[in-house]
Amino acid sequence: MTPRTILLVSAALLISSASGCTMIAHDEERQLSANGFQIKLADTPEKQSHLESLKQRKLFPTSLDGNLVYVYADVKRCNCMYVGSEADYQRYQQMVITQHQIDEERDSAAELDDASMQWGMWGPWNRPIY
Repeated sequence: MTPRTILLVSAALLISSASGCTMIAHDEERQLSANGFQIKLADTPEKQSHLESLKQRKLFPTSLDGNLVYVYADVKRCNCMYVGSEADYQRYQQMVITQHQIDEERDSAAELDDASMQWGMWGPWNRPIY
């Protein structure tokens, strides 16, 4: 491979891995909204400062006016936070569990497909395949 080809392949891998992280964050934000979380924009200097002081991209419980709420802050992506009630959080958690079960079932089916492909007839592999 030429140095230029290596550079292009490296750049493509970097872009695809970065977009994967963005996709995950975007999916989580979409799922929070779908389960009742409200988006709050940091549209004043005071809100901006407060948003920056919070844990980023982590859903965490806190107290607001004596009520338990759940917050997901994201300064870099949307300059906002998602705020939800206990009921919103429970719906979100149930959706996460359901999605995890679906992913597990899909992975199990893929493993069964791989097992039925009879790869052993090709003999041993002498080097890792990437």
